[in-house]
Amino acid sequence: MKSKLKLRQAIDSLYANGPASHECYTRLALECFRARDVDQAKRLESHMDLHLFKPNDTFIHNRLLNLYAKSGQISHARKLFDEMTQRDNFSWNAMLSLYAKSGLVKDLRVIFDSMPSRDSVSYNTVISGFAGSGCAGQALGVFLRMQKEGCKPTEYTHVSVLKACTQLLDLRKGKQIHGRIIICNLGNVFVCNALTDLYARCGEIGQAGRLFDRMLIRNVVTWNLMISGYSKNRQPEKCIDLFHEMQVSNLKPDQVTVSSVLGAYIQCGYIDEARKVFGEIREKDEVCWTTMIVGCAQNGMEEDALLLFSEMLVENARSDGYTISSVVSSCAKLASLYHGQVVHGKAFLMGVNDDLLVSSALVDMYCKCGVTRDAWAVFRMMPTRNVISWNSMIGGYAQNGQDLEALSLFESMLAENLKPDSVTFVGVLTACVHAGLVEEGKGYFSSMNDQHGLEPTRDHYACMVNLFGRSGHMDKAVDLISSMSQEPNSLIWTTVLSVCVMKGDIKHGEMSARCLIELDPFNAVPYIMLSNLYAACGRWKDVASIRSLMKAKHVKKLAAYSWIEIDNEVHRFVADDRTHPDAKIIYVHLNRLIRKLQEAGFSPNTNLVLHDVGEDEKLESIIYHSEKLALAYWLIKKPHGVAPIRIIKNIRICADCHIFMKFVSNIIRRPVILRDSNRFHHFVEGKCSCKDYWNNAFTQGYNQKADGTRLNVLIDGKECEELHVGRLQQFVCKELNNSERDCVHTITTNHKYEMLLAWSTATFSLEYVQLLFPNVYVFGPLEIARYFAYEMWLT
Repeated sequence: MKSKLKLRQAIDSLYANGPASHECYTRLALECFRARDVDQAKRLESHMDLHLFKPNDTFIHNRLLNLYAKSGQISHARKLFDEMTQRDNFSWNAMLSLYAKSGLVKDLRVIFDSMPSRDSVSYNTVISGFAGSGCAGQALGVFLRMQKEGCKPTEYTHVSVLKACTQLLDLRKGKQIHGRIIICNLGNVFVCNALTDLYARCGEIGQAGRLFDRMLIRNVVTWNLMISGYSKNRQPEKCIDLFHEMQVSNLKPDQVTVSSVLGAYIQCGYIDEARKVFGEIREKDEVCWTTMIVGCAQNGMEEDALLLFSEMLVENARSDGYTISSVVSSCAKLASLYHGQVVHGKAFLMGVNDDLLVSSALVDMYCKCGVTRDAWAVFRMMPTRNVISWNSMIGGYAQNGQDLEALSLFESMLAENLKPDSVTFVGVLTACVHAGLVEEGKGYFSSMNDQHGLEPTRDHYACMVNLFGRSGHMDKAVDLISSMSQEPNSLIWTTVLSVCVMKGDIKHGEMSARCLIELDPFNAVPYIMLSNLYAACGRWKDVASIRSLMKAKHVKKLAAYSWIEIDNEVHRFVADDRTHPDAKIIYVHLNRLIRKLQEAGFSPNTNLVLHDVGEDEKLESIIYHSEKLALAYWLIKKPHGVAPIRIIKNIRICADCHIFMKFVSNIIRRPVILRDSNRFHHFVEGKCSCKDYWNNAFTQGYNQKADGTRLNVLIDGKECEELHVGRLQQFVCKELNNSERDCVHTITTNHKYEMLLAWSTATFSLEYVQLLFPNVYVFGPLEIARYFAYEMWLT
């Protein structure tokens, strides 16, 4: 401070006394450079211009030019450089240094090419500038030019050139330079660090390790490069071991070291150890925070990820798009709409909401929270979209029962010439499964290989097995499995078993259960599903045998539970749960609600209780399922709310609860959104977005009277016998507008032609009727089955 004050006083004295001597200007220029005082340097330059002083050498201007360059004063440096009547290599190199540090590679190139002569400093500055600005190819080109012009490369040159090779992942050129370094004996610690980084980043971690072991002198950078190299090459155990070696040496780990080790612990799944290291960091940077948050999110600790993000905000640590996208993904896994909206707002305030990674995560989050409208809004506003963005929206529509929207969006994706990947087709085929579109599904499945060059994975085969099985073509499903080039996994056989339980197919059910048990003898799913299949068919001895087998093998059943989030607090329930603090009032409210629904026509379906017990015990076991308790508690806490009721369940919703939720949505006039292990169910005014296709089993075996007519609706709706024509016609007329009602006279069925619409006494094929009456909706057998199944539940 004192030196700057004296310098200012000296310049003030200069202005007071008029022109000065060459020696005086030289001394003051040197003082300005030593004090790094740009303002006084500018005053000194102005005084020389004012008195028309022209130095007889380059020393004064070079000192001022060098000061401007080091201070980033680009315009002043360029002005002084252009006005200099005499220039030497020092002058040119000062400008090269300025442009290199500023990243102005075009100006750097122009100055370099304009130089009358170049020395090793010129070449080193330009090579370093190009490499530091990501222009690795140009850096290597200047290096070759340096050798052609006979200028000898230094250790500093080789460090920059190796950095360029690392950027290009050009191991061949890197090895050539390594050989030159050995011949010239230029291997100082900086060169060795650059070589270690090159081999590690190019995947030759073994060679990097050998270099590291032979190094006599190591600094913190050396250890960091080797530790991060092991981490990037998926060898986290060696990364952790090396970190322990570093701790016993005399070198102290820095932020870079800790970030790499955090990543290594997380790769190994050692979250507790990662937390310990993270807690010992005094000054955490954004890399440390992001690494820890992502680690928690990727290891099933989504709530911890949200808590860490909150702490990060409190600490005023800077977060980026990668951090935000990881937090949003955690919200998606938790199906926490509240927290997802909060993070979305934070992303907007940070200005990263349009970031591709963040936007794609937001689309996925809103879809997984059942809010496809908001997901679509984010998707539409994205400035750019990649295949991940499209996949999130297509898959989201498919999981939320908007199957046609999913397929339409897929066609839009193709129209934009964007190549779909395997994830895209999982969403497309899922939509076909939910909508029962067998032919369309077959077409999309075939197009994967024929049109898009994609080999179907087990996920795609599972979708097709599901599609064939649900449509009553189990033989085709089995043939498809036999044609697989891959060995069927648990997903394939679980899908088969699920369909068999729905269809009552014991033969294929036993086969698939046997395959599942061979793959994983301690997985409870095949035992329980096979037991349910036997129970549905009344084979109670087989049920007892399965349960005895589970007990003998110590196979534990996964507990079913549901949870809701109210006022930023999560409430979890299991079936017949009495542990909640408000359990007493919950049961009172639920019983009152059930009575209200019974008055509207609801009756608990005890036939779905797969236990050989009395009717009263069946009733007790089915009316207090976890999702019903969760719904009752929501209504207690938010009795006058208008927002949708959101429930998440860890297994599939049963048919009784499905009907229950449909009745509730109609009685209380509030949407209910339930996310189970398979998909979303949006219950609105007595209807569900899944259109009951998820469980056609509930139509099987029912033989009740509706308005005096005996009905027999089969499992997949292939046949409908003894239909009450008048009531069905009334239902059809509700769905048609007035101009179309006159076209309907009577509706009947015919086993040969499936569903027919009759005009007067004539009957026609389905295709002919659609040709005659293009504006009339012609009901197929599946729609008839759905309708009568719904009507039977009401009666």
